[in-house]
Amino acid sequence: MRPSGRQLDEMRAVSIETDVTRHAEGSCLIKMGDTHVLCTASVDEKVPPFMRNSGLGWVTAEYGMLPRATHTRMRREAKNGQSGRTQEIQRLIGRSLRAGVDRVALGERQITVDCDVIQADGGTRCASITGGWVALKLAVNKLIKAGDVLSDPLINPVSAISCGIYAGQPVLDLDYPEDSDAGVDGNFVMTGGQMIEIQMSAEGATFSRAQMDQLVDLAEKGAAELTAAQLAAVS
Repeated sequence: MRPSGRQLDEMRAVSIETDVTRHAEGSCLIKMGDTHVLCTASVDEKVPPFMRNSGLGWVTAEYGMLPRATHTRMRREAKNGQSGRTQEIQRLIGRSLRAGVDRVALGERQITVDCDVIQADGGTRCASITGGWVALKLAVNKLIKAGDVLSDPLINPVSAISCGIYAGQPVLDLDYPEDSDAGVDGNFVMTGGQMIEIQMSAEGATFSRAQMDQLVDLAEKGAAELTAAQLAAVS
């Protein structure tokens, strides 16, 4: 039995509220159970120096957690510098979102996706990627409407979901109690039914090829549900 009482293949409730900030070209508040992340997308008509005169666009990301997103207050990273965990997560978000972008169609501009965790209960990087794509899509829609982009550079929605082995059973969408006690923990980033990235490790127990296949099946189910929620949010 899962601590939440969910079925093994049951996700937490997902909601995506769009246009939640006034100034960003694209924004949303994504809630996956008790994990809540504010995602904004900002358009800059310049690209980083290494991309200049390439004709290619660029998508990057930044990630952070508010001090009381967790059970105890964390010190702001602006005071102490970014942790290795934060840097790893924001690089994951950036390269995941870029995998779903036609950078020629985007044109030589940069879109920065900011993901700020308001409340954490496991799966913050997955919620950030999923909500980040929605914010990115809304920003791109504005570029298309203004005539700055002629064709949609977003090929397919990009989403991410966690799966793991908890109490010996493969489960979908781990919350914090499961994540902190899972024998195997994995994050699956997908687009259009294809894999972008898998981060997976044993944490106290090894896993078999058959178990990994079970987790991939769960991830595909979860990604399909998230894609439906993304498309409903931006339609």
